[in-house]
Amino acid sequence: MGEGSRRQRGLRGPPSPGGGHGVGKAAGTGARELTTGGLGARRDEGKSREGAVRMVRRSRRRKLQKVTGLCGREEGLRVKRSCPSCGPEPGGEEKKGRGNPISVQLLPPELVEHIISFLPVRDVVALGQTCHYFHEVCDAEGVWRRICRRLSPRLREQGSGVRPWKRAAILNYTKGLYFQAFGGRRRCLSKSVAPLLAHGYRRFLPTKDHVFILDYAGTLFFLKNALVSSTLGQIQWKRACRYVVLCRGAKDFASDPRCDTVYRKYLYVLATREQPGMVGTTGSRACDCVEVYLQSSGQRVFKMTFHHSMSFKQIVLVGQETQRALLLLTEEGKIYSLVVNETQLDQPRSYTVQLALRKVSRCLPHLRVACMASNQSSTLYITDQGGVYFEVHTPGVYRDLFGTLQAFDPLDQQMPLALSLPAKILFCALGYNHLGLVDEFGRIFMQGNNRYGQLGTGDKMDRGEPTQVHYLQRPIALWCGLNHSLVLSQGSDFSKELLGCGCGAGGRLPGWPKGSASFVKLHVKVPLCACSLCSTRECLYMLSSHDIEHHPTYRDLPASRVVGTPEPSLGPGASQDPGGTARACEEYLSQIHSCPTLQDRMEKMKEIVGWMPLMAAQKDFFWEALDMLQRAAAGVGPGPPNPES
Repeated sequence: MGEGSRRQRGLRGPPSPGGGHGVGKAAGTGARELTTGGLGARRDEGKSREGAVRMVRRSRRRKLQKVTGLCGREEGLRVKRSCPSCGPEPGGEEKKGRGNPISVQLLPPELVEHIISFLPVRDVVALGQTCHYFHEVCDAEGVWRRICRRLSPRLREQGSGVRPWKRAAILNYTKGLYFQAFGGRRRCLSKSVAPLLAHGYRRFLPTKDHVFILDYAGTLFFLKNALVSSTLGQIQWKRACRYVVLCRGAKDFASDPRCDTVYRKYLYVLATREQPGMVGTTGSRACDCVEVYLQSSGQRVFKMTFHHSMSFKQIVLVGQETQRALLLLTEEGKIYSLVVNETQLDQPRSYTVQLALRKVSRCLPHLRVACMASNQSSTLYITDQGGVYFEVHTPGVYRDLFGTLQAFDPLDQQMPLALSLPAKILFCALGYNHLGLVDEFGRIFMQGNNRYGQLGTGDKMDRGEPTQVHYLQRPIALWCGLNHSLVLSQGSDFSKELLGCGCGAGGRLPGWPKGSASFVKLHVKVPLCACSLCSTRECLYMLSSHDIEHHPTYRDLPASRVVGTPEPSLGPGASQDPGGTARACEEYLSQIHSCPTLQDRMEKMKEIVGWMPLMAAQKDFFWEALDMLQRAAAGVGPGPPNPES
């Protein structure tokens, strides 16, 4: 072994006269010659094989040209280096030894769609942004139908809209409910259980013990809090970890409008049910009804059914438990109300409730209400023209919202008051004694009590009129709590962030325990597709869902209105619908003319002044002037001076 190793070292070193080295050199030379000869044979054999493979490929390519009718420059493109729809690479000819690539365009469209359908939704969207060809393939309904059936195997029927399968797939891919507890050591964002039967998430409402979620198919889910075992073997209390189906065919639902979930004992569900036909008729009719459930157990305790000719789309609650008023919005924009006593709902008896037209729809029949919001002592209506009307039922809340009690009538609490706004309102948020409005240009207006800085104006002065928050624009969602406000906004890179102002006690403004009089960024990780939020005493909730057909679209502010404060318009929808304003004035005149006496006409005129969207000072002026004229007509107090004297 030692001599052999020395011979190998002798091969690398210079020749020496030693015999051992000479033998080693001769043996080494012969080995090199033998190796060189073997390599030459292998090269010849490899060249012949490459030639044969090249001939087979050439023959296959010619057959492919005859079948498809493509020329040499069109037959194959490298997908990794060029777009399949943009033509071949510069130079046209492939390098030798690389083979002939196959174009994606040569594959059947059904096969390409089938392959793409196995990608995640995020990758399908990204692939569709690479080129025109993949944009058309990834946007096909066949791809989204396969993806939707993979995400929701129980969904067999396509939804409504222009792109039903794509909308359904994205709704089910982005759905999620996230929450963050204010107390405790772990202050991180958690995700609730996702019901497999849910077709996206449309609305949610947390109660004292549980969370309720309504999907786009009309199924209401009951997400329960329960004791579960952790990974360390410990038993812990977890929110929204189990779910059951509460009911189907639901349109909307509501509970006690107060911010504290302790008061939310019952859940009111607006649903559609099939009712058997009358005697002598065949078939059944679909009727709207309101079903009342216990939030603790999900047991139904009460049900009221309406006539089949009435169709409703929204329900809100207002008032105390003993005089709970249910406001129902019809498809035609009219509002009906009925009163129930919650303390008697659990008693096994039946009684009749009376459904009456609300005063806002009775006195202003030309108005078509689009949506409404409520709190314990107030109700807000938004019309289809973007106008805003208010009902305030207690003097304390009225003073907080408007700064005066001039127009408050304790005997007529349903009298609607119009707010003076410069543009059309899209959506709103209503707290106990303050509110937020968002107009068509994405501007945020706040009004009401500002004791804790919950209006976000930078100070703690109350606002009796809508005041714009200039440093915030184009929000996604707005929430007004008991004494704080939250805004969900989106950055230029489509990332979401949560802003808050007001009282920070109890951790309700994460990262700002002392609160803030201006909107500040909270220490909360916001989901990418968050669309709505809700805050309770114990927890912050965020709903994740993306609907490609329903999202707020803001207009660009005209150049003439960018600088300075715009003048208040004559009406909420005057610039959009002058004819509607003229019809409203004609209706006002007819109501005044129908009054029998002068005193009744004066009272009616006071109501009309409250309905009209005027400034607060203008309303006070008209009310004082009408009071003076009314006293003078009745002979009470000094009248106007005689011009001759």
